[in-house]
Amino acid sequence: MAKVCKRLKSAHEKIEKGRLYSLKEGIQLALETATAKFDESIEVHVRLNVDPRHADQQVRSTVALPHGTGITKRVLVLAMGEKVKEAEEAGADYVGGEDLVAKISGGWLEFDAVIATPEMMKSVGRLGKFLGPRGLMPSAKTGTVTFDIADAVREIKAGRVEFRVDKFGIVHNGVGKKSFTPEQLYENIKTIYQAIVKARPSTVKGTYIKSFAIASSMGPGIKIDPAGAQKEVAGE
Repeated sequence: MAKVCKRLKSAHEKIEKGRLYSLKEGIQLALETATAKFDESIEVHVRLNVDPRHADQQVRSTVALPHGTGITKRVLVLAMGEKVKEAEEAGADYVGGEDLVAKISGGWLEFDAVIATPEMMKSVGRLGKFLGPRGLMPSAKTGTVTFDIADAVREIKAGRVEFRVDKFGIVHNGVGKKSFTPEQLYENIKTIYQAIVKARPSTVKGTYIKSFAIASSMGPGIKIDPAGAQKEVAGE
């Protein structure tokens, strides 16, 4: 049996087994149990009543968090011509065309987000095996295949995040840091929760959100009442 460290044991003792907390209570507990000696990320984990094996039950979109994630993303732009200068002026960390495609093909992956202009997608398609498994493949659906390069770069730098359901039907996303205030975390979580609800596939019947948890990156999961959270973020 794995040994539980004193820090994590103490964190678990603060959580009432079997209880579903309100969103605000969960945020407070997540902060109280984030006791590692660094600025831990605060994460949400939302289990959905979807079958990701079916194309019409995929859940994937983007949303701009009001207070960002606390992490500055390294943005790579694949473009040509005037769009190269536009990307550089907007603050992209890496900008290029076929040269960067070749570099990525060689195994270079020192970036956190990729934006591409539509004419670059023929070349970007070859990078699927490198970018796809890491969730970095540009997509028109998430606004990362676009001619509006400057806006896309600025939005990602400001805190726009992508959320997508994994093969188990769960959405995992960072929503801030331990150093954020409870109010900042609440506003960020409210924003992404509303976006996930809005992205509900039309083919899903019955309960959409099956379970909802908040945790710090090194802390225990805190179960949130999904129905209560939906009423809370809707202001009911």
